[in-house]
Amino acid sequence: MRCIIKFSKRNNTVMGEVMNGDSMKGVVDLLTLGITRILESRPGVTDVKFVEKEPAERHVILSWELKHCCILPEDLRDFYLTTDGFQLTWSAKFDGQPVPLGSMVINSVCALSPLCESPLYSLPSAPTLADLDSESDSEGVESQPVKPHFDSRSRIFELDACNGNGKVCLVYRNVKPRLVAQQCEVWFLDRALYWHFLTESFTAYYRLMVTHLGLPEWQYRFTKHGPSPQTKQWSCLYRPITSSCDPHTDQGEPFLNKLDPNRAFRGKAKLPTPKKKIATQSTGAQRGRNVGASAARK
Repeated sequence: MRCIIKFSKRNNTVMGEVMNGDSMKGVVDLLTLGITRILESRPGVTDVKFVEKEPAERHVILSWELKHCCILPEDLRDFYLTTDGFQLTWSAKFDGQPVPLGSMVINSVCALSPLCESPLYSLPSAPTLADLDSESDSEGVESQPVKPHFDSRSRIFELDACNGNGKVCLVYRNVKPRLVAQQCEVWFLDRALYWHFLTESFTAYYRLMVTHLGLPEWQYRFTKHGPSPQTKQWSCLYRPITSSCDPHTDQGEPFLNKLDPNRAFRGKAKLPTPKKKIATQSTGAQRGRNVGASAARK
């Protein structure tokens, strides 16, 4: 499945399609790359819900940029001019009941707020996020960019709260006071407050989010810890669609992780108990002794 994404908002059009009541379903398919139809075709998937949002106004985006002294990347700006945020959720049937599972969220412009500390830790003697910064931790690896800082050297904004499993953030690194920041990346902050690089652009992150179906903790696939065992089990049932694979086999059938409980959980057949030959051997030996004793008496 090739994922080619281009957001544009020109004259009430979305990626070349006119927005009206009749074509709204087509607009949803364009925004979600058809993932809603793919999810609805998966066995056990139910309650696929996409929340339609109005485009953001240009003055709202400009106000955000002036307030935070940051320029939104072109692809993210075009995304907000198409839809002011993104929310798609789906559930899976478990024991006959729907269980909320997948969630894809992009905060609106107004909810694209700076990463801040909880008021619980606002006491004078309480540690701050800046205390977590260390020179050894910020050096990074050769293949990875330098990690963000919690102090004024970085400007960090929350794209997705990840249902409490971490935070996906839009990060402007190496910023200068009173200067407009322009270059940004997408990073993942796990629950232990460690940074993990995701993508260099918003479009690349959007592709990752959609192709991973919004499964819980899918961002942890890009960390050295990996997702939890429960998440791995869900991934086995609902295989994520990567950008380099085709979701159909050569026969045109979708990849499904089929599980036949009758075969998988069938008890092993008991092996027949081998016949004991010890008694036969002992009987033969006894006969030999009896014959020997009779011959001796004769």
